[in-house]
Amino acid sequence: MSSDTATESSAPGAAAPDRGAYTAVLVFPVLVIVGGLVGFLAPGAVGGLTGWINPLLGVVMFGMGLTLRPVDFALVAKRPLPVLLGVAAQYVVMPLVALLVVFLLRLPPELAAGVILVGCAPGGTASNVVAYLARGDVALSVAMTSISTLLAPLLTPLLTLWLAGQYLPVDGGAMAWSITKIVLLPVVAGLAVRLLAPRLVERALPVLPWVSVAAIALIVAIVVSGSADRIVEAGLLVLAAVVLHNVLGLALGHLVGAVTRQPIAVRRTTAVEVGMQNSGLAAALAAQYMNPLAALPAAVFSVWHNLSGALFAVLCRRADARAARRLPAS
Repeated sequence: MSSDTATESSAPGAAAPDRGAYTAVLVFPVLVIVGGLVGFLAPGAVGGLTGWINPLLGVVMFGMGLTLRPVDFALVAKRPLPVLLGVAAQYVVMPLVALLVVFLLRLPPELAAGVILVGCAPGGTASNVVAYLARGDVALSVAMTSISTLLAPLLTPLLTLWLAGQYLPVDGGAMAWSITKIVLLPVVAGLAVRLLAPRLVERALPVLPWVSVAAIALIVAIVVSGSADRIVEAGLLVLAAVVLHNVLGLALGHLVGAVTRQPIAVRRTTAVEVGMQNSGLAAALAAQYMNPLAALPAAVFSVWHNLSGALFAVLCRRADARAARRLPAS
């Protein structure tokens, strides 16, 4: 999906792709919610699958690698400033906002560590679809997500150790190795397969989002099953933390683009990339290196950021429609 596609999405022929993209963004959280309900209502059915979390996330990241092409990374050389701004904001704004949320809501240590871990995660894979729907710069979105993901084995453990270590013990070295195994290696493998068998991968691309969401839904079910007895007590607090974290990320990401005088499409893309996190990775890391309750913010984030992303896209489209009405007829 190129940036040209995004800018032309108002054309009549773009209606079908738009419907498909909206379906992806809106149906995914429904399936993830179903996974959460299974984990909450029948924890015994999935509670024994904890060992599946990392392999499932590896499947998601392999699918992401299959969607990448060398041209996606060439954008870094052609337009380095917006890419660097977005990635820097990703790893500065969201961790700092997480600290602010923890302070404002006086979160207990387990939830505080979980919220901070979400803030230290790379960009979410669904951000590319949301950037398309919001008429952002899709090529830039793919580049930002790719670079932040490749930096995750280094930056996510370092930031988590620094910011969340005061709440729960964090093994930064082990976390870095886990991210390398379940994120970096599968992404590189997927990219290699795309280069070696492009036609086969092209045929498989329509199915990949559904494989990914099925894996994420199962991850959420497993994570929720581990803290089912605490959800009723902590559920509203976690939801408040997630909503505040995500909305501030979207707003501040947009502000970064505005302050640096980027085009509107780039501002929207930066907002989406900063506000949407790889919460599946955060959930997997929290479950493995913290405790089940610390993974709960990531599970809730998996649902919420798709819904808020769809709403952000609607607001962007309405802004475009109002701007078009103000233009004089040619």
